[in-house]
Amino acid sequence: MRVRIFLLCLFGPALAAAQVGLPPMRAPLPNALPGLPATGLAVDPRLDAELPTSNLGDLRALRIRALLRSHRDLLEADPHGNPIVRGEVLAVAPTPAALAAAAAAGFSVAREANLGTLDLRIVVLRAVSGTAHSLARLQAADPAGVYDFNHIYIESGAVVAADVALAQPVASQAEAADRNPSQAARVGLIDTGVDPAHEVFKSEAVHQHGCSGRVVPHDHGTAVASLLVGRAPTFSGAAPGAELYAADVYCGLPTGGATEEVAEAFAWLVQHQVPVINISLVGPPNRLLEVVVQRVLASGHIIVAAVGNDGPAAPPLYPAAWPGVVGVTGVDAQRHVLVEAERGPQVKFSAPGAQLAAAKSPSGYVVVRGTSFAAPLVAGLLALRLPAPDPASAVAAINALAGEATHLGSGSPNSVYGFGLVGEALRRQPVLATLRAE
Repeated sequence: MRVRIFLLCLFGPALAAAQVGLPPMRAPLPNALPGLPATGLAVDPRLDAELPTSNLGDLRALRIRALLRSHRDLLEADPHGNPIVRGEVLAVAPTPAALAAAAAAGFSVAREANLGTLDLRIVVLRAVSGTAHSLARLQAADPAGVYDFNHIYIESGAVVAADVALAQPVASQAEAADRNPSQAARVGLIDTGVDPAHEVFKSEAVHQHGCSGRVVPHDHGTAVASLLVGRAPTFSGAAPGAELYAADVYCGLPTGGATEEVAEAFAWLVQHQVPVINISLVGPPNRLLEVVVQRVLASGHIIVAAVGNDGPAAPPLYPAAWPGVVGVTGVDAQRHVLVEAERGPQVKFSAPGAQLAAAKSPSGYVVVRGTSFAAPLVAGLLALRLPAPDPASAVAAINALAGEATHLGSGSPNSVYGFGLVGEALRRQPVLATLRAE
């Protein structure tokens, strides 16, 4: 049965009066619509009604369990329950002696990759028995070596509702381009596939990588990319018109999001000198990926990452929690941090992450929720400030954005909102939307 629900965003004073305890703004919102409360937007709560928003961490855990159950031949869990590629151990630049010892112990070389731009060689070893036991043996035999599992990284957000209509933006596209000149900007994305046929990308330069040259569109990657660079009559991302370099590390495969693929995606983006890289994926610490991330940062690139939705008391998720990475949390339209968002020193900025519209594949728009969708807004804003990779310029770009942030919470920076809220004027939410459920 088809059910239609009409969502109306209410901008009246009654809802404004209901907002209590919100911190004051430094100045009125840019592009604020008439009648909006000074401390945030009033929205219909049904925008989030289709998702148990306090349980997005549980949703990630459920997805992990479903992956492991459905693909036992390809995936298994590490000792902490994180998904890994079955029987594979990653070795970072192993010496000939280490490889010989591994072969003597029964390991075989499954494949190798040379990430030339990062000056890094990766060898994937095939374990002969239990993966965790095999990894422990390798590390014991070569304490100076760097070995780890081939972990799987998961998207950090969810679609709340489909088939939403957007209001006309307050500023015309010409005015937006004058205010936000991003034609020369370049930004990178490591995610699922992007649908280049969507209207928000039709006038954009989108370079895709991965999947042996195939394009495998997915809603998550398309939504995140639209918030980075999308541009349409009723929609604008953080850096509309910027050149997008998008690496698909999933390709529709059960082993999608593997550490090995994420590392190669970083190397591709460094090869093309893309200064700012967004990754809205989360997972456990991994020794290989940590080496990759630190080399990318040392080259003067900015890495922006979603902090994750496992809850305020959950252990930190990576890559957002590694030093130097710009971790991003999400806030709702009333500037409240998302209840599911992680907290800690890894939080550097907050940005809209709920009651937020984004593009969906192959057409139309959805309402999205999660730190996945806050991160690209910050990445886009930083891409406008960093035309090329450079360590000093990267630090200056982050500091400049921090100086423009609206402070929220107690002190700044803090473990909930970081330096504060940025990109608030970039929220594209439905004023009148139609949701369909079969």
